[in-house]
Amino acid sequence: MERLTSPEWILTCEHAGNKIPIEYEYLFGNANEVLESHRGWDPGAFELAELFAVKTKVKLISYPYTRLLIEPNRSLGHPKLFSEFTRGLSTEEKQEIINNFYLPYRKRVTEIINENTLRSVPTIHISIHTFTPVLNKKTRDFEIGLLYDPKRTREKNLCLNWKSFLEQIDTELRIRMNQPYKGASDGFTTYLRKTFNENLYLGIELEINQNLFFINTEAWKNACVQWVQSFQQLNKKYT
Repeated sequence: MERLTSPEWILTCEHAGNKIPIEYEYLFGNANEVLESHRGWDPGAFELAELFAVKTKVKLISYPYTRLLIEPNRSLGHPKLFSEFTRGLSTEEKQEIINNFYLPYRKRVTEIINENTLRSVPTIHISIHTFTPVLNKKTRDFEIGLLYDPKRTREKNLCLNWKSFLEQIDTELRIRMNQPYKGASDGFTTYLRKTFNENLYLGIELEINQNLFFINTEAWKNACVQWVQSFQQLNKKYT
């Protein structure tokens, strides 16, 4: 595989929290249960992203507000950009949310990648998420998903390398490529691929099953240590 020349790494966490800006609290008066569920945020994702950032000194940009206000991992115009709590707002009110929350987050990440691109420095972007173990009565019976664009060879190879490092650390770990979602589906990494060419941008989504986070705190902590080890190996290989 062709080696990337001194890439810069960046970590993001689009569903880091379920905070509600004070001016929109009135929309979520009876929504505590859904805010605490996987629909409100990605439980465990920020903790893992922060651990990755601390151990590897990679810059982390996270979005602390609930995806039920606006979904930062969906494109403008996507039918799920706004949830049932905000879908009924006026066009002007929706635009305020876009201008004050959605665009600043995306702009911050995009500017970092753009700065690297102007210096002809490749960016490796790891977007960290967790997924619910059961969705629409379908069980997701694996621990890790690595999402990438199948048309981008460098992204695929990076994921294969990461998968290899993970399996060396834990032979029983179940890893799936482009599951539980397709890496080329609508999302922030997909948007960024349209902006930056494949020689200067690699966008990977790491998806972790929430089972460990909810069921066994100690197992989650131990698994995080292993995942960090694999990320350190990956970082070393490409840097």
